[in-house]
Amino acid sequence: MEKKVKVGILRETKTPPDRRVPLTPAQIVELREKYPFVEFFVQPSDIRCYTDEEYDYLMIPMREDLSNCDILMGVKEVDKRLFIDGKTYLFFAHVAKKQSYNREMLREMLRRNVRLIDYEYLTTDKGQRVVAFGRWAGIVGAYNALRARGMKTNRFRLKPAYQCRDMAEMCAGLRLIQLKPGLKILVTGEGRVASGAMETLSHCSNLLNVTPEEFLTKEYEVPVVCQIGPQHYVKHTDGRPFDFNNFVYHPGDYVSDFLRFTRVTDIFIAAHYWDPASPVFFTSEDVEKPEFRISVIADISCDVGGPVPTTIRATSIAEPFYGYNRMHHIEEEPFVRPENITVMSIDNLPGELPRDASSDFGRQLMDHVLHDLFADNASPMIQRATITGDGRLMPQYMYLDEWVSPKGETL
Repeated sequence: MEKKVKVGILRETKTPPDRRVPLTPAQIVELREKYPFVEFFVQPSDIRCYTDEEYDYLMIPMREDLSNCDILMGVKEVDKRLFIDGKTYLFFAHVAKKQSYNREMLREMLRRNVRLIDYEYLTTDKGQRVVAFGRWAGIVGAYNALRARGMKTNRFRLKPAYQCRDMAEMCAGLRLIQLKPGLKILVTGEGRVASGAMETLSHCSNLLNVTPEEFLTKEYEVPVVCQIGPQHYVKHTDGRPFDFNNFVYHPGDYVSDFLRFTRVTDIFIAAHYWDPASPVFFTSEDVEKPEFRISVIADISCDVGGPVPTTIRATSIAEPFYGYNRMHHIEEEPFVRPENITVMSIDNLPGELPRDASSDFGRQLMDHVLHDLFADNASPMIQRATITGDGRLMPQYMYLDEWVSPKGETL
């Protein structure tokens, strides 16, 4: 007989609030049928994109106290005051890169013997992530880039994505707008995020895809978009041909080759992964030059202090844009000075389409993770993503030991 497993869906506690869920009501019904030995409980929430009533209608028990559960699942970081001793938690923890703002949370998990499984590190044997919201960050980020352009030029109006019922409504709005002839949109990156951005842009009826060479050398009578990878925006210091593996392992051997794109681009959608050892795309001084053409930057990657110097802070869903003064390098009100660059740097973009993003994420969990999780076997995938357990760091995360508990301090 299989061991009974009790799973609790946590109320999100991070500020600003996140409306996403790890599993939708319909998915829980499906999981109960597939895994009859698993029971689900949902903590009530008045901000969740799927309402308490939607869970209750499908006879999924609502329970404030989840201390009877073995596994507790959320999306974003958990308020450190709310951990239950000895439980298994799954959420995006943002501690493995020594994020200082979550140091105390990690310490509390160690004190409380919490087993932390971080979604971000659930990977295949080849290191490929199996669950992620990246596609949705790209989808919403590209939409916000177009929305910013419409507001900046007064050419068209798009309502915020979070005011759309779902992606279908958002994309229907895109099909109604006409982008300016000759407009040039550049997307950096070749992964999930960039693919999501290109997915959104594909709903613009008059937008033409062009190659990097065409983008750089030709002018068009229709708006165009170009997607580029690192082979296009960096070059080796000694001039040798670009080699992706070499770039991954030796990013410091490369310099930026991006300035040529800044002279012909109107909207820059940054959807790349960036290594701090890699070159920056451009500098603050470059922005001052008259040939710097970019007027809207949607920094989906949102590496503050990173490769895009106009990203000086993360913005919010409620207030997504700011104006970047090219000469003084300071933030100003958006859409006031025409010469300012409009910047979008929301760091939780999937939260604007929470129902779509949650459903997609839950399906990934169902397809790739939950069987191993419920079986509680020695799954290599689960082990790779387990950061803490029994009051200690797991071996692959021992590099965090000195950071989380410096010499002389005790947990």
